[in-house]
Amino acid sequence: MTETTRRTVVFGAGTAGLAAVLTACASYGVPETEADVEAPAEEATSSQPEEGGEAKPKAEAKADAALADVSDIPEGGGKVFKNQKIVVTQPAAGEFKAFSAVCTHAGCTVASVSNQTINCPCHGSKFSIADGSVTDGPAGGPLEEKQIQVDGQKIRLA
Repeated sequence: MTETTRRTVVFGAGTAGLAAVLTACASYGVPETEADVEAPAEEATSSQPEEGGEAKPKAEAKADAALADVSDIPEGGGKVFKNQKIVVTQPAAGEFKAFSAVCTHAGCTVASVSNQTINCPCHGSKFSIADGSVTDGPAGGPLEEKQIQVDGQKIRLA
C-alpha cells in the first residue's frame, strides 16, 4: 500500500486550486474597446426638398435649424440647450457667443447662466459668458467655443 504524505496532499490541492483560478480567469473572445467598435453610418435619408427641388440630407437640414431667436438670449446672460450640449450667451448687446455645455472638470452639463457666468451644478465651476474661460474652479480649462451665425433674428450653428 502506498503511503500518502502531507507534501503530496498539499501539492495536489495547490495544483487543483491553480487550475480553478486559471479557468475562472479565461477570456472567451477578445474584449472590444471603443476604438474597435465601428460607429453606425449616418442615415442617407432626406428631409423636405429645397426650393430647387433637391432634398437635403437630415444632418444638413438639422444644421440649418435655428438654435434660438436672438430675443431668447438675454443681454448679459445666456441659455443652455441641453439636447445640443451648447450654451449661447450675449455678453454685450448684439454680441452672441456659443460654447460647449460640457464642463471641462468632470464632463457634467452646465445648468444655468447668471451673473455673467455659465454655471456647472456638479462641482461649482463657473465660466465667463464672454470667452468661456474659468472664473471659478475646480475646472482647469475653458469651455470649447462653438461657431454660430446670427442670421436676422435666428441663431444657428455655423
